Amino acid sequence: MTARITQIVAMHSAALTTAAQADDLPLHAIDAAAAHLADVLAFAIEHGPAHAALVVYDTRTALSRALLEAYRRNLPQASFIDFDATSPDEVLAAFRRMAAQDLVVLLQSTNFRLDGFRIRVELFKLGLKVIEHVHLSRMPGVQREHYIEALAYDPAYFRGTGRALKARIDTAPHARVCGGGETLHFASAFEPAKLNVGDYSEMNNVGGQFPIGEVFTEALDLEAVHGRVQVHVFGDTSYRSNRPDTPVTLVIERGRVVAAENATPAFQEVLDIIRADEGEVWVRELGFGLNRAFTRERRVDDIGTYERMCGIHLSLGAKHGVYPKPGFKRKDARYHIDVFAVTEAVYLGEEQVYQDGRWQV
Repeated sequence: MTARITQIVAMHSAALTTAAQADDLPLHAIDAAAAHLADVLAFAIEHGPAHAALVVYDTRTALSRALLEAYRRNLPQASFIDFDATSPDEVLAAFRRMAAQDLVVLLQSTNFRLDGFRIRVELFKLGLKVIEHVHLSRMPGVQREHYIEALAYDPAYFRGTGRALKARIDTAPHARVCGGGETLHFASAFEPAKLNVGDYSEMNNVGGQFPIGEVFTEALDLEAVHGRVQVHVFGDTSYRSNRPDTPVTLVIERGRVVAAENATPAFQEVLDIIRADEGEVWVRELGFGLNRAFTRERRVDDIGTYERMCGIHLSLGAKHGVYPKPGFKRKDARYHIDVFAVTEAVYLGEEQVYQDGRWQV
């Protein structure tokens, strides 16, 4: 009986594998992924033959299998570990055999769990470079190729635009975001902007979650944020991009959301959860997304990936650990929910820096 059960399980697994393989991405998409990742490895991560590489992967989704093939082409000397066929102790031991400045790549259809081992954080502590691809199962259908396109790394664009925006943000006396007939005002200077543009020369750690492309800050005086803004996508309670049929209009006074017009039940649920645990809904992060592969119309379901979308995003909730503020206790700040603004123009001071879906710097 045991042998028969084993045979049935094996047949079922083979059938699932065959069905999964039938859904694999076309060769041109894998070729594109290999080309984009070659640039990421060379220009962003600066990985070379003097250092080892380890790729930990799963094969649960077509996108993870496509990226696996792309990394096999680019890292022929690397070690490859199938997370689903390897014990946690073996995975941890492989990490610990690596030397500082070696590279670890994580290809995750969901996200890997290793008994409290916070993988990316702990790998950085070991001095390792990290490229993390996460929640790949949330990019079905055509979104898989959107994701691959978003991996394209143009150093001149990302670094040039990112640094130019940072220079303007760091000296801007105020800003405004205009779109859909509404204007959100930031009547304050800003915290020093942070860059996620593939330049790690001035950072303690090399790498992070990919795709990349973002500059972010927040108002020095959070209560100076006021006005109205339309939201075309928000992160819902399943951490997915939720797009209402009609944009939700937020009314913001003294840095807090005081009303939400045309709110869907899913959006209202987000607001209700934040208010229940934090008392009010703060607007904190002002994010300048740079990745031109993602637009208002070209989306992916994973909200952490879509966050790089070329345009403006904000965060709702008191949590933003990058910028400590008086009165915000880390233990009480629980939520950081990304919402994406209908954006036709962005002004830093009186200079227009965004127009026609592009940064103008």
